[in-house]
Amino acid sequence: MTPIKVLLVDDSAVVRQVLQQLLQAEPDVEVIGVASDPLFAMDRMKAQWPDVIVLDVEMPRMDGVTFLRKLMSERPTPVVICSTLTEAGAPTTLEALAAGAVTVIAKPKIGLKQFLTEAAAELTAAIRLAARANLKRIAARGAHTAKHSADVILSPAREQAMIRTTEHVVAIGTSTGGTQALEKVLTALPEVCPGIVIVQHMPPNFTAAFAARLHGICRIDVQEARHLDRVIPGRALIAPGGKHMLLQRSGAHYYVEIREGPPVSRHCPSVDVLFRSAARSAGPNAAGMIMTGMGDDGARGLKEMRTAGARTFAQDEASCVVFGMPKEAIRMEAVDTILPLERFPEAILHA
Repeated sequence: MTPIKVLLVDDSAVVRQVLQQLLQAEPDVEVIGVASDPLFAMDRMKAQWPDVIVLDVEMPRMDGVTFLRKLMSERPTPVVICSTLTEAGAPTTLEALAAGAVTVIAKPKIGLKQFLTEAAAELTAAIRLAARANLKRIAARGAHTAKHSADVILSPAREQAMIRTTEHVVAIGTSTGGTQALEKVLTALPEVCPGIVIVQHMPPNFTAAFAARLHGICRIDVQEARHLDRVIPGRALIAPGGKHMLLQRSGAHYYVEIREGPPVSRHCPSVDVLFRSAARSAGPNAAGMIMTGMGDDGARGLKEMRTAGARTFAQDEASCVVFGMPKEAIRMEAVDTILPLERFPEAILHA
């Protein structure tokens, strides 16, 4: 097996040293160089181009986001952001995701060396994921836990949801590549559209900034969901990082419940939890959409939605950054329709 060639770009000598030692211990990873800033990185890349770049955001001479945009416009290359996770820094990291980074590994300001050692498996998994990412889709636009099912949050539906009403809801689940995909879909929607509930796999403190960014560029209202928020036409609610979001119903109206709980399908928030709640509370009044992402979170929940009478959609392989979640949903026969990303806005409007 040809090892994945990795370039480390970080202004911290400690980070470069620790990451290089950790990654060199992996038989399928080869660190071909380290650089303290993007300008040094560009010099390194003239001699040998990496398969994956591990990139910090805040660096001297040129910041990581500027470098990332330059990279994606000239020679798209998979990038893993390894960034300090702070509330103030979250918008910058979201800019990096929007600019084409495959995924983010959050690092603290203190206890850095110990954290990097403990997060070695997560970083290595992210590098392997990035090496398999769909570069055409990148250019166009968590730590391992026990794998619970949605049963730990919500039991399966035992009866059909209430009959159809005039109020419909669209449930969307996505992961790797989802920040770019959601931006493309939501910015294409008019002010009047069905209410939307979204799970995007993200750490705590990121989702509020992500929602705020989308709110500023979309015609619809985009918010990080709060407990008991109403799901109404023209509004998209994004599940807060680190908490599950459930769709609930009161009469003919829908609202969300924000609930603490263990990871489901290794994620919190989990798409399976959202989709199961949509199957229970909305049934045929809902549409379920599974988009780009690694793993299988959402596949079982989408199957439950389809069984409950909802229309179900999956993003096609050609438009995905990672065709993991949609592929698994298709394999489980949970999907009515497979669509390219650009047709999702139309599907939402006709939900």
